[in-house]
Formats: sequence, C-alpha cells, structure tokens
Amino acid sequence: MPQYTPPVRDTRFVLDHVIGLQQHANLPGFETASPDVVEAVLEEGGRFVAEVLFPLNQVGDRQGCTRHEDGSVTTPEGFKDAYRQYVESGWATLGNQPEHGGQGMPHSISVAFQEYLISANMAFAMYPGLTHGAIAALVAKGSAEQQAMYVPRMVSGEWSGTMNLTEPQCGTDLGLIRTRAEPNADGSYAITGTKIFISAGEHDLTDNIIHLVLAKTPGAPDSSKGISLFVVPKVLVNDDGSLGARNAVTCGSIEHKMGIHGNSTCVMNYDGATGWLVGEENKGLAAMFIMMNAARLGVGLQGLGVAEVAYQNAVHYARDRRQGRALTGAAEPDEKADTLFVHPDVRRMLMEGKAWTEGLRALCLWAALQADLEHAAPDEADRERAADLIGLLTPVIKGVGTDKGYEVATNAQQVYGGHGYIAEWGMEQYVRDARIAMIYEGTNGVQAMDLVGRKLAQKNGRAVQAFFAMVAAEIAEAKGDDAAADLAGRLEKALGELQAATMWFVGHGLKNPNHVGAGAVAYMHLMGLVAVGLMWLRMARAAARLKAAGEGDAGFLEAKLVTARFFGERMLPDAGALRRKIEGGADSLMALPEDAFLAA
Repeated sequence: MPQYTPPVRDTRFVLDHVIGLQQHANLPGFETASPDVVEAVLEEGGRFVAEVLFPLNQVGDRQGCTRHEDGSVTTPEGFKDAYRQYVESGWATLGNQPEHGGQGMPHSISVAFQEYLISANMAFAMYPGLTHGAIAALVAKGSAEQQAMYVPRMVSGEWSGTMNLTEPQCGTDLGLIRTRAEPNADGSYAITGTKIFISAGEHDLTDNIIHLVLAKTPGAPDSSKGISLFVVPKVLVNDDGSLGARNAVTCGSIEHKMGIHGNSTCVMNYDGATGWLVGEENKGLAAMFIMMNAARLGVGLQGLGVAEVAYQNAVHYARDRRQGRALTGAAEPDEKADTLFVHPDVRRMLMEGKAWTEGLRALCLWAALQADLEHAAPDEADRERAADLIGLLTPVIKGVGTDKGYEVATNAQQVYGGHGYIAEWGMEQYVRDARIAMIYEGTNGVQAMDLVGRKLAQKNGRAVQAFFAMVAAEIAEAKGDDAAADLAGRLEKALGELQAATMWFVGHGLKNPNHVGAGAVAYMHLMGLVAVGLMWLRMARAAARLKAAGEGDAGFLEAKLVTARFFGERMLPDAGALRRKIEGGADSLMALPEDAFLAA
C-alpha cells in the first residue's frame, strides 16, 4: 500500500531560508503569516490531507464518479464527507482575501498547502483547485453584483467553480468555439452549446456550481476576437441569495479517462441556460486568461505533487526490497541479497527524483511569492518586476513542472520493477494521474510556444532580461562562497547556453518562424533547467550557512548540499545538448512530405 508524509520540513526550509518569507512581514497580507502560524498551517494541513484525503486516493481511482439518469453525478465513496471536513476546517478560505471571507494568507502559504493536497489526492484537489481560478476571474473582471452574489460562497467552499472552454471541434484554438450567447430582454443571455473535458463539471460536493463559460454573441467576429465570458450557475440564485430554479445546464456524460478517475470530467450541455456577461463583450479570452494562468501554475504544482508522493514511495520500496549485490561487493553479507539502494541506476532514478521535486518545490514557492509581490510590494518597480518574472515563468512552471513530474513518477514506478505495474502498489495510478497534467490547460508544446512566441518579446524583452540579470547577479555573488562556487560555475555555463539560444531565435526566427516552433520545447526545458538551477544555488548557499552556524538538522543540510552538487554535475550539463537541439533548426524537421511519414 502507498504511503505519504507531507514534506513540511523542506517547505519550511524554502519559505524561511530560500525565498525569505519573513523578510516581507511588513507587507499587506503577510502580517498574519508569522512563523508560528505558518508552522501550524503546514503541520495541521499536512495532517489533514494525510489522514483524511490520502486514504481516499485509491478508492477514488477504483470507483470513479457515477452519472445518473437525471444527469446528476456522485463522487466516490468518502469524497463528500471529506469535502465537508475540508470546508468546515477552513482550508478552502486559506489564500483568499478577507473582504470575500478568506483568511488572507500569502499565496505562497496557500501553494504549500495545495502541494500537500495534490500529493494526497490529486483528483480530490481538482475540485477546490478549479474554484480558486474561477474566483480569481470573477474578482478581476466580474461586476460588483456578480462578486457579491457568487464569490463569498465560493471562497467558503459552499459553492464550487469551473472553467468551460473546449468544445468537440476545437482544443486550444478557441476561436473555433460554437457555443452561442443570445441576449435576453432582462440583460441576461441564453447560452447554448456543448463543452467537453470539463473537470468537476457536475458533482455532489456542493449545492451549486458556478460555471464560467466562453461563448460568442450574435454578430461577434468569428475568431478569438469574438469570444465573451459568461457566468452560468448550475442553480439560479435569487436576489436574496437563496437558491432558485435549476438552470438549463446538464452533464451529458463523464469522460472515460486514463487517470484522475475520482474527478468528474464531464461533457456539459447548455440548452438555453441563463448566464450573465463577465467583463466586456468580445473580451472574454482576456478575462479567461486570468483563470487559465492561475490554473497553469496550479497544474505545474500538480506535476510536483504527484512526483513527490511517487518519489517517497520509491524510496521506501528501495530501502526494503532486496535484489542482487552491490557492484563493489556485498553490502550486507549476512543477508541473501542487498537492498535496491546499493545499485547505482536505482540511485540515479531516486536522486533525479529528489533533485527535481525539491528544486521544483522551491521554484513554485518562489513563483507564488512573486504573485504576492505583484500586488503587495510597496514600490511600483518591484511590483512590475514580480509581474514580469511570474508572467515569463508561468509556461515554464507548467510545462517543465509537469514533464518532469511525469518523468519522476515513471522512474519511481521503474524502481519497483514488475510490482510497479501492479495496481495494489499504487505506482501505476500515479503515472496515469500525472499524465494529464502535461496535456490540459494547454499542452506543453503550447506552453513552449507561448514562452518563445509571446513572452520573450513582450515589452521589448524586459522580462527575460530581468531573469537573465537576476540569475547572473546571484551567480556572481555565489562565486565567492566556497560551498556554492562549483555549482555557480556550472549554472553560469547553463545560463550562457540559454542566452545564446535566445539570440539564435532572434537571428533566425524572423527568417523562418518554424525555427522557433521547432526549438520551443527544448528552449522551455533549457529555461526550466536554469530556473531550477538557480533555486538549487540558493538552497546550497542557505544550507551551507546554516550548517556553518550549527543551526538546523545537520543530516538534512548535508543532503541539500549533496543534491545540489548532483544537480550541477548530472543535470545542468543537459543545457548544452538543449541548445544544440535548438540550433539544429527546423529544416530536417519540416522536410518530409506527409505521405513519407508512413513507411508502408
């Protein structure tokens, strides 16, 4: 049976010594995040997910969700009661603003808790996770009336939210949507169409589900410029806030999927459902991007969360399972075989898992801090810089976080050998669950194109230049630190490869845009390698300082230093290969005619 222990100590190390959460204690929203409060949130949040949600993970996978003849959906056994406990314990309100009934904790604390939630039960975590994105969109673009009607009860967890984008004939190309919004005399709209792949589209956890739906109004441009956003509640809400009649939106079916069976991924049918315009007409895509960006960061966190729990179980298995002997001679001569830990290739998979999970955790928490600073920093230049950095790295966190999360989960399964393929051990579920994160909220190829096609050039490259300057400055400072000098030198080489690849795009992309498309994924991974490398540089320096001062757990700190060294020696060298892939261009990639792809 799988097991899970929330990595509270590692989270605290990052918050306290790597991103310096307490350095911002004087900013709005941070005053409640004292060390004692943060410790209590992480410890209690970790206990809750481990004791209440983790035991339901395999239950949800086996049972899945059930659609009934009336279109209603029931979640797996135990989910409804667990959600009730989640709401009553106040976890739904953690990172939301007090004016809407939230606790007002920094986003970085909320993200830390969300990681634990995902590791414990990814399918369950998706229900409140989607609600967070819907809240963000309504707070940013909804009218005062819409916010008052929906947001407080979404914040409390009494109601949930969804995002309805995709349709059968379109995926990422939302300009192809056919859902129509016909204006009614009272200012509302009649929404008609079919949406697919709608996570948490229908369920029994909440009394109401607030759908945010993309549709086109009559006469709107038949492209992405003609998309509007509408709020469409499952149950209409009366003026006094009470629930009224059922709206004309139903779950037509539940998708049969590879994983995340405990979450209801629905085909949603809108048959003249009543909805209200959110924001301006034909400006829906910009409004939805607020929700999509929040979701993309959340999906990157899903990659980390599943990787962490898969990695933990692989470590436990490698310590218990005995197979063969160490190459250097029997490690335990009195036993018939040594544990898997003696084998270098097993250690390779585990060390890669440790390096990526801890590195991505630091990157996700640092990014969450930038989201906090974008709104709370007192200086406009600091707010602008934080916004630039989080905007630049959002596709990297989503794309690299989920690619590596799946890779770590697959390697963790590999550690088990044949047992990894057997359901009772739980590893094959983690591989199946992790796979979707590379696909939804924009496939990782789309994330890469967003990075190289939009983010690099925005504001004359201001964001990427700020990123380069930040990394270079920290490398220069670390070169004088004996404990981090070697890693700093290796990261400097990787940064040089990234800068050279960027300039190659500048020189060749305008001549042939396919060069940019062909190198986009490699570039995204190259930037991710540098970004996580920067986090390891920071962690190595922090661990060395604490160790020299005799503070903290010496074994924990030494493990940080060794893992940082491993990342520098075994993973940063990939930067050169990624750059060479980019500079290989698109010529051979695009040369074959379509009919030559099949040899027969």
